[in-house]
Amino acid sequence: MGQFVDLKSADGFVFPAWVAEPDTAPRGAIVVLQEIFGVNLHIRAVADRLAARGYLAVAPATFHRVQQGVDLGYTTEDVSAGAALKAAVEGLAAPGVLPDIQAAIDYAGQRSGRKVGVVGFCWGGLLTWRAACLLQGLSAAVPYYGGGMTSEAEAGRTPQVPVLAHFGQRDKHIPVDGVQAFARAHPEVEVHIYEADHGFNCDQRGSYDEAAALAARDRTLAFFDKHLAG
Repeated sequence: MGQFVDLKSADGFVFPAWVAEPDTAPRGAIVVLQEIFGVNLHIRAVADRLAARGYLAVAPATFHRVQQGVDLGYTTEDVSAGAALKAAVEGLAAPGVLPDIQAAIDYAGQRSGRKVGVVGFCWGGLLTWRAACLLQGLSAAVPYYGGGMTSEAEAGRTPQVPVLAHFGQRDKHIPVDGVQAFARAHPEVEVHIYEADHGFNCDQRGSYDEAAALAARDRTLAFFDKHLAG
């Protein structure tokens, strides 16, 4: 359903994004932000499913500034490689990769002519939170188990758009007490905690939890339907 297209950031940097278009006029647009595994099969499938739902979906390659063509699986070696790439991007001089996300938001809005939301997973969940707080042109944001977004520095940010956040009760990377503190600090954010582990949305990982994934999916689609297509 989708294909890679080249986008250009405000600083002139060119990077690829997976773009999936619906068969009919889009009801909205959604930027999909990758985990530490690149714009891999899972992220492309998320975008394609959103297109099947009627949304234009754009998944930018947010590793492209440090390494091109990243498409990892979920082995121990893949996790190590992805973590190193994430650290490299996070180590870039400010504003880092945010201009690429802004370019994806701008493209999604111009291409669809509709409101734009953003959804992201793990590191992409953190980037989704930052986008909701720092970038322009968004109408809704949905971070899934955003690694680091419950830290004091990140929780100190203020979102500019409605946010729905999904977390796992058994996620060792994001302690639930930190999630609860984040929820108290941000009563305007709709926070849900599932009886699941980190990565529960990805059906290619051992941590996949169908019940949690479906519940989060239904909430996410209803949230986007309300704020983008309503």
